[in-house]
Amino acid sequence: MLGLRLLRVVLHLFQGLATCAFVFPFLDHAGRQGCIKRWSAKLVRLSGISVIIEQPHAVTAAPRALIVSNHISWLDIFVINSLEPCRFVAKSDIRDWPLIGWLCEKTGTIFISRGKLRDVRRIYQGLVSSLHSGERVAFFPEGTTSAQGEVLPFHANLFEAAIEAEVPVQPYAVRYTDSAGRLHPAADFIGEMTFVQSMVTVLKSGGMTARLTMLPPIETPPGSHRRDIAELAHRSVAGALREWSLTGTVDSSPAEKAS
Repeated sequence: MLGLRLLRVVLHLFQGLATCAFVFPFLDHAGRQGCIKRWSAKLVRLSGISVIIEQPHAVTAAPRALIVSNHISWLDIFVINSLEPCRFVAKSDIRDWPLIGWLCEKTGTIFISRGKLRDVRRIYQGLVSSLHSGERVAFFPEGTTSAQGEVLPFHANLFEAAIEAEVPVQPYAVRYTDSAGRLHPAADFIGEMTFVQSMVTVLKSGGMTARLTMLPPIETPPGSHRRDIAELAHRSVAGALREWSLTGTVDSSPAEKAS
């Protein structure tokens, strides 16, 4: 059964490659976004994951926003894209991942070399342009993955793009749970684990639920400081995860099953 599930995922990856190579050139922006959303949702399903969107009372998604989230796994990109396709900022070594790296590049992922100031500046200007043009841009401000139950400090540099583009920051909190509602260890993609090892671990997990909590947008008025915005976003995400760990739920409207 594992072999069959893995084969289905690999075939789906090749379908994505073919779509990017032969279909994307003939689609407008909206058409490509629709393909990305459907393809991501199917990849998540084939990986044995259902997605539930949790929306706290009175929280609505900002139409244009810089989206941030805690970072657990390579799955996070596709879970978020199954809700709303975004241009993701990702570390440059993802480009070398088999199949996934090429797909990420062709679907608009912005790759950044960590620790290279010149690269950060180049990426920053691209983010501002994308936000000005109405695109939804997303990144993981921890800069790396962390084990479930932890949220590392948020790097503040790229938050400046939201301030300059005059768009809010839209935080999300993501977690992966088993059938009993406990954090599922198979989702963790940390340490020296490779992408292939993580994929096999996920497929052998017996299924899990990705719970994506939409948190209140954070306004970025002129004169805001990126460190303050980063701290507010970190506090929002960490607070939602802490509330869930204490109560098993986040104060929200009825959850919507997305996939």
